[in-house]
Amino acid sequence: MLYHPDKHRDPELKKQAEQLFTYAHQAYEVLSDPQSRAIYDIFGKKGLEVEGWEVVERKRTSAEIREEYERLQRERDERRLQQRTNPKGTISVGIDVTDLFDRYEEDFEDVPGGGFPHIEINRMHISQSIEAPLTTSDTAVLSGSLSTRNGNGGGNINLCVRRVTSARGWGELEFGAGDIRGPLFGMKVFRNVTARCFVTAQWGLQFSSRGVRPSATTMMARHLDQNTMGYLQWRWGSQSAMTTSIVRDTKTSHFTLALQLGVPHSYLMMSYQYKFQDEDQTKVKGSIKTGFFGTVVEYGAERKISPHSVLAATVCVGVPQGVSLKIRLNRASQTYLFPIHLTDQILPSAVFYATVGPLAIYLAVQKLIIMPYVRAQKEQELEKQKEDSASEIARRKQEAEASVLLMQESVKRIVDAEESKMGLIILNAWYGKFVSDNSQKRERAKVIDVTIPLQCLVKDSKLILTEASKAGLPGFYDPCVGEEKSLKLLYQFRGAMHQVLSGDTEPLKIPKQTHRINSET
Repeated sequence: MLYHPDKHRDPELKKQAEQLFTYAHQAYEVLSDPQSRAIYDIFGKKGLEVEGWEVVERKRTSAEIREEYERLQRERDERRLQQRTNPKGTISVGIDVTDLFDRYEEDFEDVPGGGFPHIEINRMHISQSIEAPLTTSDTAVLSGSLSTRNGNGGGNINLCVRRVTSARGWGELEFGAGDIRGPLFGMKVFRNVTARCFVTAQWGLQFSSRGVRPSATTMMARHLDQNTMGYLQWRWGSQSAMTTSIVRDTKTSHFTLALQLGVPHSYLMMSYQYKFQDEDQTKVKGSIKTGFFGTVVEYGAERKISPHSVLAATVCVGVPQGVSLKIRLNRASQTYLFPIHLTDQILPSAVFYATVGPLAIYLAVQKLIIMPYVRAQKEQELEKQKEDSASEIARRKQEAEASVLLMQESVKRIVDAEESKMGLIILNAWYGKFVSDNSQKRERAKVIDVTIPLQCLVKDSKLILTEASKAGLPGFYDPCVGEEKSLKLLYQFRGAMHQVLSGDTEPLKIPKQTHRINSET
């Protein structure tokens, strides 16, 4: 009724009212139709833009519409099936720095440049794999790897074809070849036995100049409770072993206890990881592993340094392995590993530098490089977002200003009615980004006056705003795209002054006694 063109005589106001009335009419068409309203209620405006609703039978329930939406989404995903891959890669570079901590000075007295410690890369490993969906149930995985150690190495290539036979299982065939081990043929199956138990089985034949080496591995896993899994694995081949383990994973911790009996390796291992509930997903972990070949103690931490990157460092101290530092960087689906061997013996200096060194370097890099880079990226993205939405903001601003002009007469009547009964009067209302007096940056407040639009929403001395962004209200627009916004209100109710500051998406209901301003203030 407020935007109806026939209610405005001024030509300019009438033109603006026609445009706003068109938007109101479009909303009415969606909300008055039970099917389109159900689609909008479940999926929002994006749901209305999905192709295929015109062939859907009308008079369906919300559950049926949701199923139909999911079917249309699946069909769209199937059309893109051939365009998808899932690349995964690992690069590992082993570094030997034992000369830094354990060197014999007399060996280098007569060697040119012998005064400098010798640091070398003694091993490298590179692997890569990609997936190629063949059908909705078949996937081909092509992978390859290259490894070298002390100047000697080789590589192999593998092709794996996986088929999902049902919701309860899948199977795969693997073919491989390499310049060291020779051809490989393998098979693996997975099966959900019950809702709480599953098994896997794997068989392989490795062909070489020494003959055929068969191998087999089976594993059974069972949910012991909501957060605990039990595993039992049997492996037969060149390194036969029986392993049992218990893994407990909760929101704040991860615990593993494993026991292996085998030839030639038998060990007992226990590890614990604590998960901090922060935005960087920080984790600290420690483990101990003891067996016939010695004992190893590990401790370390990992942290999310960007939306797609995780950095981890682990110190390993053991007998007879010595001291080593493992640095891992995960970037999306790519993994970069840097195992650094410090000493062959347990030296306090090596343990100290392996612990303190990475922490000091990380803090320095975080403060001097990462944080400024991330801040600059956010500012750049915000500026780009503002540039991309500049025309839309201008249009929304023009609509809001036109809407405010059309509200003038209605607001006068509402104010007169509220004053006559000492009801709710909006004295001042501001929406946008507010800046405090003690702000470190010289920022400028970005707010708009929304006194008239809010007064127009007052009914029976009450104003109720739902849990949604207020930028979509009539007479509002977003004055600072991508930044945190608030709504500040100064209003009068029953002759008393009230004030409230509300977040952009917080629900608001006024008047409230807690908003009242003391007379002294």
